[in-house]
Amino acid sequence: MSGELNVQQLGKSYRQWGGELRRVASWFFPNVKPRSEHWVLRDVNFSIGPGEAVGIVGQNGAGKSTLLKLITGTTQPSEGAAHVRGRVAAILELGMGFNPDLTGRQNAYHSAGLMGYTLAQINAAMPEIEAFAEIGPYFDQAVRTYSSGMQMRVAFSVATAFRPDLLIVDEALSVGDSYFQHKSFDRIRQFRADGVSIMLVTHSMADVRALCDRVILLDKGRVLKDGPPDEVVDFYNAMVAEKENANMTVEQKRAQNGWLLTKSGSGEARVHSLRLVDAITGEDVGAARVGQAVELVLEASIHASLPRLVLGYMIRDKQGHVVWGTNTWHTRQIELDLSDGDVVTFRLPFVCTLGPGSYSVSPALVSTDNHLTDNYQWVDNLLVFDVLNVDHDYFIGTNWLDTGFAISRRSKDGQA
Repeated sequence: MSGELNVQQLGKSYRQWGGELRRVASWFFPNVKPRSEHWVLRDVNFSIGPGEAVGIVGQNGAGKSTLLKLITGTTQPSEGAAHVRGRVAAILELGMGFNPDLTGRQNAYHSAGLMGYTLAQINAAMPEIEAFAEIGPYFDQAVRTYSSGMQMRVAFSVATAFRPDLLIVDEALSVGDSYFQHKSFDRIRQFRADGVSIMLVTHSMADVRALCDRVILLDKGRVLKDGPPDEVVDFYNAMVAEKENANMTVEQKRAQNGWLLTKSGSGEARVHSLRLVDAITGEDVGAARVGQAVELVLEASIHASLPRLVLGYMIRDKQGHVVWGTNTWHTRQIELDLSDGDVVTFRLPFVCTLGPGSYSVSPALVSTDNHLTDNYQWVDNLLVFDVLNVDHDYFIGTNWLDTGFAISRRSKDGQA
């Protein structure tokens, strides 16, 4: 059976009736209303098809945790419904359902039993659960002695020991060491390759870009955006800055080459032009060669009196992974005391050591080391260029290393 989730008109409100009699009366008389009502989630509609991976993102308080509780049935909706088809494995609040006085092994038996598996099935899977968790003798000690990372290891191992039809993963994977996080995401990727439907709730935009087919942005309990990962992630980043900056606008449009251009900012400083040029001839470069000396040349126009101006760059590959980034705050090259009408030219020379492929450059004009204090202008994927390997030996990856093999040989009698 393939996993599938349909969420229709889903909503959750918390009500104060002012008395039990008034609450009971509301069952029989629709005109009897609560004294106060707070909707944490309302009019949420989306679906996850068989084998589809969907990310849920949003700031704290957006309604993500409430949505998960409604889907998994731990909280009842005030309106609408969530229909799930197939076997569901969910990793929600860390250690949720674990008895702290039981051992990890005992909790694993209990959790798998609640998921509907027989004792014979659990017995068969237990060696794999123990091996995947990698907590050694602690597996037979009380969970109250566990760190948060150890709890996550056991919870994830149990939830994924059996192939589900729909896997729901909350922020729990952000806890613990990077080794187990990588190990967990490898298992999630394998599930995805096997056709398991996945719902991933996270604050990690890199994980969303890497794993998800679609992303849903929740804001104030409603679906604000539902679309491709690059579109929603870039919009979310701009939205966060927008809430911190007054008079800021956000624009999005997709170019013919498929890259999405997202522009945000208050406009006191703006990118007038951004070019990639050959470092020797100064001519524009649309396709750089591996090993070619090039320059990024950006002209910024100033439209107000600014005490500080910082330029930041982020270079990403076609999958949205950041391959390099920095800003003039970190390089201690901050422009000070600018006036309306000034034009600032930034030049960044470098040798193109990127691997063959397509890349984008996202510039940001800000006042500090981030875009939350003052976002004058941030443009995702403003410049797109290709990299070709013309005269170097074949290699794979996003980076070329200026190196080569050194080989020595010895005969079986030890002679060089």
